[in-house]
Amino acid sequence: MSLKDIKLKIKSVDRTRKVTKAMESVSAVKMRKSQIRAITSRPYASSALSILERMSVSLASLKHPLTVVRPVKKAAIVVVTSDKGLCGILNAAVVKSAYTLAESLELPREAISIYAFGRKGAEFFDRRGYQILGKFENVSDDVSVADLALVSNDIARAFLNKEFDRVDVVYTNFKSTFEQSAIAHKVLPLSIETVSEIVSGIVPVKGKFAVVERVKGPASYTAEPSTEVVVDALIPRLVSVLFFHALLESKASEHSARMVAMKNASDKSRDLSKLLTRKYNKARQALITREVSEIVGGIEAMATS
Repeated sequence: MSLKDIKLKIKSVDRTRKVTKAMESVSAVKMRKSQIRAITSRPYASSALSILERMSVSLASLKHPLTVVRPVKKAAIVVVTSDKGLCGILNAAVVKSAYTLAESLELPREAISIYAFGRKGAEFFDRRGYQILGKFENVSDDVSVADLALVSNDIARAFLNKEFDRVDVVYTNFKSTFEQSAIAHKVLPLSIETVSEIVSGIVPVKGKFAVVERVKGPASYTAEPSTEVVVDALIPRLVSVLFFHALLESKASEHSARMVAMKNASDKSRDLSKLLTRKYNKARQALITREVSEIVGGIEAMATS
């Protein structure tokens, strides 16, 4: 490789490092906002579990349609990924977990429907011939429960109409800035065990949010205007909360993974730039030494003649 080629390579690596450094800074800002939003929403999910536990006696007697377990002939999977790459193995882990779940259901592909939040998940399952019932790209970081109401209500309505016998959600669980893991949960039919499992898995490993306090309610209580009305309003709301929390977790995990990936890329490009600079200096020194030797040799030849 000539000196010119090495110099161009160094400039190219330096330009790449500027891009990755900028992306790292942007992801760091978004990561902090997403982490705070995801972590501060955890008491809300915990309170939802507390409400469901208080209504458990009523649920057992009412047999709400969204809690009825039946043989699985058709299923739906909500897959939450990102629209963009450059975030390590984050998306690969989610789609792998979702695909493993789909295979474990032992159903024909036409019996499994996909709701994809994020372009990566939609493209993965579309290429493999799965039916994509919902595709939501460019999902904002400021998503709210109201934004998900239409989707969650559509899924709940399909479950009530027996279009689905089971609904799962697969997303990335945020544990810390440097640790995120793909996780799958069954959402419908809804049960106390389902919500309890999700809430127990959303506590960070350490930090001031590592403990989510939950107030235990009474075993039963009188509901106004009636238990049926309260349960009919509560259950769909809990389904929306579960999907909402999965989206918040995924957003926090995405920005964290991208920040770490860009930081690693910046460090690697800096190391590569130093390596190329040493190579350039060695090649330049060798060229200078050769030119000096040629000059000295020419002078000695002229002197002897």
